[in-house]
Amino acid sequence: MSETTTVPQRSSLPARLFRLYGGLALYGAGIGLQVESGLGNDPWDVFHQGLGLRLGLSIGTVIIAVGALVMLLWIPLKQKPGLGTISNVVFLGLFADAAIFLLPAPGNLVLQALYVALGVTSIALATVLYIGAGMGPGPRDGVMTGLMRLGLSVRLARLLIEVTVLIAGWLLGGTVGLGTLAFALAIGPLTQLFTRWFPLT
Repeated sequence: MSETTTVPQRSSLPARLFRLYGGLALYGAGIGLQVESGLGNDPWDVFHQGLGLRLGLSIGTVIIAVGALVMLLWIPLKQKPGLGTISNVVFLGLFADAAIFLLPAPGNLVLQALYVALGVTSIALATVLYIGAGMGPGPRDGVMTGLMRLGLSVRLARLLIEVTVLIAGWLLGGTVGLGTLAFALAIGPLTQLFTRWFPLT
């Protein structure tokens, strides 16, 4: 008598592509909301914004350029990109610039705070969506996992990266404030919450 084994199957390719590109679009919207709030960006976007101000480029253009340059670090870290990695480099900056262009500037502190809340929530959900697509990590995430391969803990690797880009971005003129603090405190719990409805496997 033969036995059948139930093997978990990954979602269909169209569903995975929807998660990937829907997640990247939502992530770009989240970046736009935080930037337009004026209350402070997440660490990487403090850096992107500051570099853009120095170079006279949009934050989206800098996101694309930095993503491509960061991928060069994958070579010594022995990381392999996937479709999700390449798509992150190409599309995230485009979606962020589109959101910044379309979003009206908030006229008071209440709306600014709402932008931050919506931005952080959007980025948390977007992270779960595009990582759950299983098509490769973003270029910045790949640096973190590469450092982990060298023996650093995930906490230390992420801390080193985000503190470095935050300080560099602040020195370049990127916006640091209550929105930055809100992101740091809320992004982990919110991301974990969304995995209940959108599992990563």
